[in-house]
Amino acid sequence: MSELNRRRFLGALSAAVLGGVGVARGVLGGPPQTPTAVAAAVASPPRAGGEVVLAALLPPPALSARMGLPGGGVLHKLPGDGNLLALTVDDGVNTDVVRLYTQFAKDTGVRLTYFVNGTYRSWTDNLALLRPLVESGQIQVGNHTWSHPNLTKLPVSRVAQQISRNDEFLKTTFGVDARPYLRPPYGRHNSTVDAVAADLGYTAITLWSGSLSDSTVVKEDYIVQMAQRAFTGQAIVIGHLNHLPVTHVYEQLRDLIRARNLRTVTLSDVFLPPH
Repeated sequence: MSELNRRRFLGALSAAVLGGVGVARGVLGGPPQTPTAVAAAVASPPRAGGEVVLAALLPPPALSARMGLPGGGVLHKLPGDGNLLALTVDDGVNTDVVRLYTQFAKDTGVRLTYFVNGTYRSWTDNLALLRPLVESGQIQVGNHTWSHPNLTKLPVSRVAQQISRNDEFLKTTFGVDARPYLRPPYGRHNSTVDAVAADLGYTAITLWSGSLSDSTVVKEDYIVQMAQRAFTGQAIVIGHLNHLPVTHVYEQLRDLIRARNLRTVTLSDVFLPPH
């Protein structure tokens, strides 16, 4: 696909998302979309700008469907038996990857949760693109610590500093409160880390049930293979904002989400805010 045609395609897809989100209905706990309904939507795709585009991604659940966080303090999956997919992406090492992931969200309507390390300049470099999507709720930001240390190897005072410094960065940069969602770097946490985090309002240690396995540089087809394993109903999937190969497979990821009739959500789409 030429760059011009690709831009036309993404523009048309964006228009279809904005104009057609009401086509695919249903909320958490409500009736799922049937294969027949999905097939009909694909067979009769909306038109935008004179071009035929594929059916839009499903919209998030209604706010009335949100539930309280489960007990135990650690999230690996979304509760229940449904078609929700929480795609979460971490770090922010590479400015271009943050920009392209955010553009992917803007173009397609996919909902994402970014677990941010504030030490990386990618967050301020891309602020003009990012902030409207954060303010609308399409992209949620969570706390991944300031500079990505293994918290279990730090004294208590430095654990608190890592979390609180990043908390302040998120408030100042995006104007949002990231609590209660903390993703400890490398998924490493213990009772001491959990207690410090809870004292700072981070009561939901957010891990994952599936991974794109792209924290290091891997090939594009490997990322797609991992997505095929990980993209299932009620999964929390981890990816990374660090290396360019994932930016080459956005169309495959989008098509997989659509083919499996999954509904991308942020964590705040699913859970009630803390009191």
